Amino acid sequence: MPKIITAKRLESEAEKAREYVKTHILFPSGLLGLVFMISGMASLAYQFLAETYSWHTFLESSVLLVMGGLLGWTQTRYHRFLLREYPEHYASRMRTFTRGRRSKPKREAPSPPLDHQGRALVPFAYLAGILLLLGASALGAMVGHVYYVAAFLLPWAGFFWAKLFFWRGVLTHPGASRR
Repeated sequence: MPKIITAKRLESEAEKAREYVKTHILFPSGLLGLVFMISGMASLAYQFLAETYSWHTFLESSVLLVMGGLLGWTQTRYHRFLLREYPEHYASRMRTFTRGRRSKPKREAPSPPLDHQGRALVPFAYLAGILLLLGASALGAMVGHVYYVAAFLLPWAGFFWAKLFFWRGVLTHPGASRR
């Protein structure tokens, strides 16, 4: 009998983790990706109509978009690893968000800490990724081929669209996160 209860609890943890990813990672990524993409394309359209638009502009804007996409892909791979190896991490976050602000937990066990190889380097990797995107944006704007608004928005559009794209298929099938 204890095996059935344990299996049911683990299945519930995995479902809560998937729900967290859908609600707090995929939905915001899709929305922000759409906003950044429309704004970035509008600024490129403005540059096309008001200023010069050359093949340098196309090349640099494409590189900015791809750089953001690569960083989004990298972060998604890390998040997929967490979902596969530590679903209780996302499940505890989902419980925190669904509990509500007014109700106090009676007796909630703290979520187990993430303890994997390289965990101490994760904040530095996040910081390096942000600095890389901002640096590439600044470089693209300073060189002068890409309008500065587009240079800032396009890497973030690529980042959020990559996050949305590379999560597909993982959440549609219950066993798909084990790839």
